[in-house]
Amino acid sequence: ATLPGMRERTVTISALSKTYSVTGWRVGWAVAPPSLMAGIRSTHDFLTVAAAAPLQIAGIAALGLPSEYYQQIRKEYAERRDLMLEVLAAAGFTADPPEGAYYVMADVTSLGFDDDVAAARHLVEDRGVATVPGSSFFSRPELGRHLLRFAFCKKLETLEAAGERLRLTR
Repeated sequence: ATLPGMRERTVTISALSKTYSVTGWRVGWAVAPPSLMAGIRSTHDFLTVAAAAPLQIAGIAALGLPSEYYQQIRKEYAERRDLMLEVLAAAGFTADPPEGAYYVMADVTSLGFDDDVAAARHLVEDRGVATVPGSSFFSRPELGRHLLRFAFCKKLETLEAAGERLRLTR
């Protein structure tokens, strides 16, 4: 919290999932001033139980990695992002570069679909490429009906293979 007066009103929530490629572990944390942590702790007790001890120990080790790890992962994700954007453009999709996630939202109207669920079903059944319908990310689903979410947190070979399959949709 860098803005004046925000430190005492800010809750930072994070997890190991994406940065360390352990999405199934469900190990996360919240950092906040004591006045806010009391409410978080009382709610947390009703929503979840503690992560397994070995996962917590692995989390401590992960958080102690040197800064070079983060520089390398940033570089790798930038490479994957750029490849994903190239793949989508070659297949006729339009997409804006993401600014902080390893997902790309792409417009599917160029493929003749006006329904994101039908487009997602078509791609997984006919091309073997799994996506998530964009409408699922909107409180007003109709605003996302022309979008599909593609994840680029995959091996480069997987993204290249998806690109070959997606090019067949044109």
